[in-house]
Amino acid sequence: MIDVVLVNPGASRTIYQNLSNDLSAIEPPTWCRMIAGWLRDKGFDVAILDQDAFRWTPEEAAGHVKKFNPRLVAIVVSGQQPSASTQQMTGASLLAKAIQGVRKIMVGNHPSALPARTLLEEDVDYVCDGEGPLTIAGLLNGDAPETIPGLVWNKGLIIHNPRAALIPIDELHGDVWGLLPMGQYRAHTWQCLDGSPRQPYASIYTTLGCPFKCSFCCINAFQHSSTYRRRTPSKVVEQVKHLYQMYGVKTFKIADEMFVLDQRHYLPICEGLAALPFAGELNIWAYARIDTVRPETLSLMRRAGIRWLALGIESGSAHVRDGAIKSLDSEDIRDIVLDIQNAGICVLGNFIFGLADDTLETMQETLDLAKSLDLEFANFYSAQGYPGSKLFDQTKPDDLPDSWSGYSQHSFDTRPLPTATLSSADVLRFRDKAFIDFYTDSEYLNFVERKFGQAALEHIQHMTAHPLPRKLLSA
Repeated sequence: MIDVVLVNPGASRTIYQNLSNDLSAIEPPTWCRMIAGWLRDKGFDVAILDQDAFRWTPEEAAGHVKKFNPRLVAIVVSGQQPSASTQQMTGASLLAKAIQGVRKIMVGNHPSALPARTLLEEDVDYVCDGEGPLTIAGLLNGDAPETIPGLVWNKGLIIHNPRAALIPIDELHGDVWGLLPMGQYRAHTWQCLDGSPRQPYASIYTTLGCPFKCSFCCINAFQHSSTYRRRTPSKVVEQVKHLYQMYGVKTFKIADEMFVLDQRHYLPICEGLAALPFAGELNIWAYARIDTVRPETLSLMRRAGIRWLALGIESGSAHVRDGAIKSLDSEDIRDIVLDIQNAGICVLGNFIFGLADDTLETMQETLDLAKSLDLEFANFYSAQGYPGSKLFDQTKPDDLPDSWSGYSQHSFDTRPLPTATLSSADVLRFRDKAFIDFYTDSEYLNFVERKFGQAALEHIQHMTAHPLPRKLLSA
């Protein structure tokens, strides 16, 4: 018997359709790692099961859980980005039903956003509202339920205990890589368009939370505040060094919602990484905002192994960006993208169609902007009211998806939000057409071939060969 098994649920085929075969990333489950590391430091016997990495059925995963004979199972519903948490409920719900004969708690962004509903709807004994370690420790210690912080439980009526205090981020180090199937993980295909290896691969955190309050984002559902916690830079560098030396990892994702924000944090990390003897072998990507990128820091970031920055551009319309609390000038966007590329760093632009004030005209502005920036890659999303975001609170229930998988951008039953002038189908139809238009544009294809070569060009062409089927558009 061990104390607790932390399970990363999976339903990749439902969530990503045919993209789950070879195009999508398979990332180490960050919150499983961080919770496990904290609990192990406190003396608990911990295991991690990554259902998603092995593409196990719920029954197969339940069988592996049973072998451990745990005192508690924690199903950790946390996507590799905050907006991917709710779609993970597709697999988490089936997994909870398959695991029987042991106490179960559900932890993660989605359960924290909808704790009472999760407890009522899912086959679990408890839900955690918050990050999880202190709540799980309380259950393992046999504490009285009413004294366990963050515990949501049923005593004839639902009891919602006060949340646990936030844990210092250096205590959430997640250095339990030996509990994970490191050979299973792989990077996104776009991160390796230059021929870099997709495996071995790791994603790490250097900060938690975000000080911004974008209406469409649910990142702070875990901590219920805009607190921004930073790891000690030297510990981040040591973690990268360990992963390189122990597992041969050269390809990394820095999963922080906003890595390029506080120069007092990210510059020491970059200085430490740049000083490593293998810095030239690293292929790292990280998130930034247009208004947080400083041109004078870009050369150091590239020497640190950062080859990609993902920018949340969102919309080509200044009016729509204002509504998303991202007031940015289009010329500034063009200038910053060029500065990044001149430093030898590729740019992935993130764009959203269907924000509150969007029309067909403003969505076309967004697509036109994306095409004009000469980006190495772009993601096109439809606006969703994710639980834990302001959009969810502001949206009528009838306008939300009918299933948790419907919150996935790539699922068959995805259902974006309507706008004042556009239906959900209008938004999705435009999004899917925009994807094809962008990636079949002759100027873009020529750019990719010049920069990355023939293999990268063929990969991009393969991406558009099989459009995703959509229930909403099937009629």
